[in-house]
Amino acid sequence: MKKGRFGDFGGQYVPETLMNELIRLEEAYEYYKNDPAFVGELTSLLNHYAGRPSLLYYAEKMTEDLGGAKVFIKREDLNHTGSHKINNVLGQVLLAKKMGKTRVIAETGAGQHGVAAATAAALLGMECEVFMGAIDCERQRLNVYRMELLGARVHPVESGSRVLKDAVNETMREWAGRVDDTHYVLGSVMGPHPFPTIVRDFQSVISKEARAQILEMDGKLPAAVLACVGGGSNAMGMFYHFGMKSYFCQNEYGQIEEVYSISAGLDYPGIGPEHAWLHDTGRAQYVPVTDEEAVSAFEYLARTEGIICAIESAHAVAQARKIVPHMSRDESVIICLSGRGDKDVAAIARYRGIDLHE
Repeated sequence: MKKGRFGDFGGQYVPETLMNELIRLEEAYEYYKNDPAFVGELTSLLNHYAGRPSLLYYAEKMTEDLGGAKVFIKREDLNHTGSHKINNVLGQVLLAKKMGKTRVIAETGAGQHGVAAATAAALLGMECEVFMGAIDCERQRLNVYRMELLGARVHPVESGSRVLKDAVNETMREWAGRVDDTHYVLGSVMGPHPFPTIVRDFQSVISKEARAQILEMDGKLPAAVLACVGGGSNAMGMFYHFGMKSYFCQNEYGQIEEVYSISAGLDYPGIGPEHAWLHDTGRAQYVPVTDEEAVSAFEYLARTEGIICAIESAHAVAQARKIVPHMSRDESVIICLSGRGDKDVAAIARYRGIDLHE
């Protein structure tokens, strides 16, 4: 496989002003990922600050209710800051500090990546600025305040459709104009090489743990592993130990199409290049989930297992509800619960016609 590519997908399609910085980033990452001191420092942060390893939970009531394979849930919602995002962010911000950077910038959709970036920056003594679509700022006001509370400056992005893809574009423009002291903490397995590889590697701790945990708890590997996919960082982290040109939603003129999801974190018109490659090779299946299916799954998990998950994660729970009843009781599945649902409760209430302010 060519460097920076997954089959036909991937690459480095960026302004010339960023090429030298991407080369420096790749060189630094290749060095530090094999540096025992860096690996030890990151492991300590993950274990003693982020709260890893996260639990692999046997969802007994859900298993009994669905009447098929055993259901296990990888509880990334229990991490510090409430999602899987902290895994990648601690790695990247620590790497940036080793590279001599003093400032980090990040894009965010639902806000969890922005919160994680602000958290790591506060911990490691870095400046932090976060770019967030204006629409997402409105529907995720709690996370905007959390970022500001942590010392980050949040920039509402008014261009384009004012959601995640526009935040990505604005962050990339900001980085191109200020690379000397700034690192772009990209939040998903997207963008130019080496970002898809860096994010995948930092998130692969999820499946590294889950693989060992399921073997200890069930004695064999699962028949299926499920995760939600927007850009795809939690999914790639979940898939990796089990087994940028990419696919995008475009209009008839080849321009990036506006997209919609009830989840701000999945409201993105493309997927990471490694996901595109897994799709083309048949190694992974990617299926649609409707808003109603996701909301129903959100409510189902809360009532069945007492877990209020992120609406992003509920998409994976919805698919599990479809396939588990048709599987053998001797089989198992693992659902990656990428985050907790505090940020989504008000939005789900509105979706159900409930006014929490009455």
